Amino acid sequence: MDSQLVPISPMAAVSNGGDGGKTTMDRKGGWKSAIFIIFVEMAERFSYYGIAGNLITYLTTVLGQPTATAARNVNTFLGVSALFPILGAFLADSYVGRFKTIVVSTAVYILGLVMLVVASTAALRRHGTLFFVALYTVSVGEGGHKPCVQTFAADQFDEDLPEEKQAKSSFFNWWYLGILVGATLAVLVVIYVEDFVGWTVGYGMLAAATVLALAVFLAGSRTYAREAPVGSPFTRVAHVVAAAVRKRRLSEERDGRGIWYGDGEIGGAAAADGERLRTRALARTNQFRFLDKATIIDDTDVSSEKRNPWRLCSVSQVEEVKLLLRLIPIWLSCLTFAAVIAQHGTFFTKQAATLDRSLGSFHFPPASFQVVTSTTILISVALYDRLLVPAARRLTGVPSGITVLQRIGAGLVISVVTMTVAGALETKRLRVAAEHGLLDSPTATLPMPIWWLAPQYVLTGLGDVFTIVGLQELFYDQMPVQMRSTGAALYLSIVGVGNFLSGVLITIVQRISARSGHQWLLNNLNRSHLNYFYWLLAGLSAVNFCIYVFAAKAFVYKKVEAAAMEEQAKV
Repeated sequence: MDSQLVPISPMAAVSNGGDGGKTTMDRKGGWKSAIFIIFVEMAERFSYYGIAGNLITYLTTVLGQPTATAARNVNTFLGVSALFPILGAFLADSYVGRFKTIVVSTAVYILGLVMLVVASTAALRRHGTLFFVALYTVSVGEGGHKPCVQTFAADQFDEDLPEEKQAKSSFFNWWYLGILVGATLAVLVVIYVEDFVGWTVGYGMLAAATVLALAVFLAGSRTYAREAPVGSPFTRVAHVVAAAVRKRRLSEERDGRGIWYGDGEIGGAAAADGERLRTRALARTNQFRFLDKATIIDDTDVSSEKRNPWRLCSVSQVEEVKLLLRLIPIWLSCLTFAAVIAQHGTFFTKQAATLDRSLGSFHFPPASFQVVTSTTILISVALYDRLLVPAARRLTGVPSGITVLQRIGAGLVISVVTMTVAGALETKRLRVAAEHGLLDSPTATLPMPIWWLAPQYVLTGLGDVFTIVGLQELFYDQMPVQMRSTGAALYLSIVGVGNFLSGVLITIVQRISARSGHQWLLNNLNRSHLNYFYWLLAGLSAVNFCIYVFAAKAFVYKKVEAAAMEEQAKV
């Protein structure tokens, strides 16, 4: 599935006919359900960015934390919020179901927001314990909400209906557009309220929006197509690995009694028609062939009254594990990209706080400059669909213009450029501070317009358009259907681990640079060497891109391989 198609109007998609003249209005799911869920995600992103987008300002100005400590704390919050979805996805896929998980987790999210409102009141503002308890309560709610909502929305489209399959391709762009609208409103409205009206009022707006979002989600509950939990995906993975290890010395031709395809009796699969076996054997892929040992039927399996899942697994189950393993190198090679975008809500904001932020008589908060990134993404998504995809399609013959892996790779290259440019602009900022004798005046406003920082914000947005959207599609499309919530959680965990990686890099840089007598990252940004830190990230990103190229070349798309197998079966 390629999501890089021109977005289809949701209203037009609802009216399209299905097989046999049946319209999508006659069944549950489709755009009529997805629209409810998109609005819920918009509200959730509104709340999340209302917290995360200005968190470093709260930590440094209200709680009085040093800049480097505050940046690490922001990275930790973002990291935890992006890792909790793994647990949420496990519970949703295995036991609870996506709909119930969304409802419960959103309620927890609301609880955390209400606690933030209380913690930010004048009486409790200086006591950070309640604030952090509230902050991580929001993270817990995020853990159940985030991996399930996008997957639940995408599941509303039936791939067996041609018009819904096409609508599903466009869904990811509309989904990302909804996220951007919510994030942009938070950056423009909530952050301004937090800085100039009050933190309590700002957090109260977030709580109210999330309560409304839950009400909207529940209002559409009768229209949703739902799937029951299918059991723990991690247990299924463990079954395959254990069975393959047990039978590692077996040979399919010499020792086996056939291959188990998961249907009928164990012995029956071995005795089935030879032609059927030959055709179905083509479904087995060539990567990670050692796992195929788990499908071999031996004498113990035949003599057992009941199949032992720790000894024998079906071909489809083994293929599910292979799909997961294929994604691991891509996952690893995108962590540095996540560390780069982690600077967007931390040091980028601290840089902006030192510059002239006036727009006529209006002065906007430093964190609100993140709207440049959101605007870049909004414009770029439209240009990507309207201009880049058609032009690239004519050159490559690929329906989406470029492949998903090429899209991700382009974003990784942009991340190298982002940090290189950011380092150069920080050098310019330091030069201005020195020329005007403001090196020892960290709270002074430098005579340098904030628009000088626009290039690094724009480049961050362009990187998101390529890599983040590409990762969303890859981890949805290439995961087994039963593990799509897990796929969403794994994609989000890239952002989480990347934020932790950023925090670790800050700690390492501080310790090593301290030995030279001058730390790179000080409270006084004018006496810091933030440009060195940015260039370090640029170098690491360049090395990481080389690793990604090797991983991408070894990757085999699920649907591409299936098509190849189908052609082979015709020979």
